[in-house]
Amino acid sequence: MVELQGIPVSPGVAIGPALVLDAEGYRISRTLIAAESAEDEYARLLKAVAAVAEQIESNRLETSAVAGEDTGDIFAAQLQMLHDPRLHGELRRRIKREYHSADYAVNRVLHNYANALRRLENPMLADRAEDVLDIEKQLLLQLGAFDDQPLSDLTESVVILSHNLTPSETANLDRRYVQGFCTEVGGSGGHTAIVAKGLELPAVVGIGTFLDAVTNGTRVIVDGDRGRIILDPDDETLESYQQRIKKSQTLSARLAELRDLPAETADGTRIRLSANIEFPHETGSCLERGADGIGLYRTEFLYLSSSVEPSEEDHYEAYTQVVREMNGRPVVIRTLDLGADKMGHRPLAEQEHNPFLGLRSIRLSLRNLDLFRLQLRAILRTAVHGDIRVMFPLITKIAELRQAKMLLKVVGEDLKDEGIPYRADIPVGMMVEVPAAVVMLEQFVGEVDFLSIGTNDLAQYTLAVDRSNEYVADLYQSSDPAVLRLIQRCVEVADGSGRPLAVCGEMSSIPGRALLLVGLGVRNLSVPPLALSRIKKAIRSVSIDECHQIAERVMKLESAREVDMYLLDRLGVLVPELIVT
Repeated sequence: MVELQGIPVSPGVAIGPALVLDAEGYRISRTLIAAESAEDEYARLLKAVAAVAEQIESNRLETSAVAGEDTGDIFAAQLQMLHDPRLHGELRRRIKREYHSADYAVNRVLHNYANALRRLENPMLADRAEDVLDIEKQLLLQLGAFDDQPLSDLTESVVILSHNLTPSETANLDRRYVQGFCTEVGGSGGHTAIVAKGLELPAVVGIGTFLDAVTNGTRVIVDGDRGRIILDPDDETLESYQQRIKKSQTLSARLAELRDLPAETADGTRIRLSANIEFPHETGSCLERGADGIGLYRTEFLYLSSSVEPSEEDHYEAYTQVVREMNGRPVVIRTLDLGADKMGHRPLAEQEHNPFLGLRSIRLSLRNLDLFRLQLRAILRTAVHGDIRVMFPLITKIAELRQAKMLLKVVGEDLKDEGIPYRADIPVGMMVEVPAAVVMLEQFVGEVDFLSIGTNDLAQYTLAVDRSNEYVADLYQSSDPAVLRLIQRCVEVADGSGRPLAVCGEMSSIPGRALLLVGLGVRNLSVPPLALSRIKKAIRSVSIDECHQIAERVMKLESAREVDMYLLDRLGVLVPELIVT
């Protein structure tokens, strides 16, 4: 049994056989062959070796002719590796004695060679690991083992282990079979983490290098609550986690009874509890858990989940589906909140050095008015079907907000001239995500109908921490006192101006932190659908005075660790059912 620690990004526990994707995104299953097939399997390997040798020699000749023999000798060295007697001896043993398939034997033996080279102190020899992996991939191609889309043909439950998963790859995971996932890299606040929550998949990221030590089919436990994975668990550990799953299912059944009850403190203070969604299909989960509405519809996943740029009709159909299914409940649509580094449809002329400080969110939309215009058109058209509100992300200047509002007005006039049904009088809000917006909030409140604090980015920009970077993940804390003071100021300004204020960042989905927000004066929370019942339970279990006492104590603390320890302690006293054990 091996236990590895990472960063929890989506709660829950998943147990299942591993499906291992390497850094290049392909997989080789552990496959055994019949003893009588070993000779034929080894012959199949030798045929692949001959084909690869022919290709490498062709590469050597072509490269030597163009770039000189010294450069061509790179391929001569690969040929030498390919014909190494020790390599062939190990492959022969794996196939003829252990009855491994040729594909699996090649994958394991050459990966072991590459790892051995990487561990050498000699940089020149360590660099040869890439040559070994190149040979491996060529052999696998010849053997027909290379799978470009390993996740497209699943037929049984698996736990995905990968170097990384992009948001689009995560969004396209087949939830019928994928029980959870963990990755070597990543952080708690990245888009992949957000998608995992939307899919309600237990997930852990930022584990560090571990894939080379795992084979397909290994039993894996993903603990998305504590941020750990367990490889090949013993019987006692497996039984413990199976009991945890049963307890969680029992708790979920009890929490489901709260569906039609309001998120109201024990002494009658009403909290509006809405949901954050990425995909239209999530509305069912929101309604099942009694959401008051959609407080944040992240529209960027229309872009991330498709290889082509979405059209106006794509936007309109997605938004209309959500609005109709929410049946009169308010839906807040946030305009595109992606960086140019993620927009494969519109690549930058040159790479941005600091994409989180670059052309992203409202800046990207205002730089690409054709893109922005069609999204705003779709929003105004959808507004005829229900309670639609629009929200602009990453606003840092009054001029940005006014420009976005002006375009919204112009788009409405265009729709009117074209005779297309629309509604122009929709509420307009802004995300408060950067310290600059907090400092100037008195000026902003006169320009909007509502405010929403995005604690993910607010923590990132306040603390100067890339929230998707596992190396500084311990510094990314939305409960940091500096972040809490900014939230407190936002509440004061909003209350003074009479503007509704919500918190829609991941902070509000953690029960202890949600009670803190209520104690600070927040009366609108928006959380992932999976968190709705737990947050409602927490709110209904306390009085508003108890929340105020929590906030008063927290604002005297000096570190995020102190804050979290105190909140966990209070939650254990006030709502012990929600403590994960």
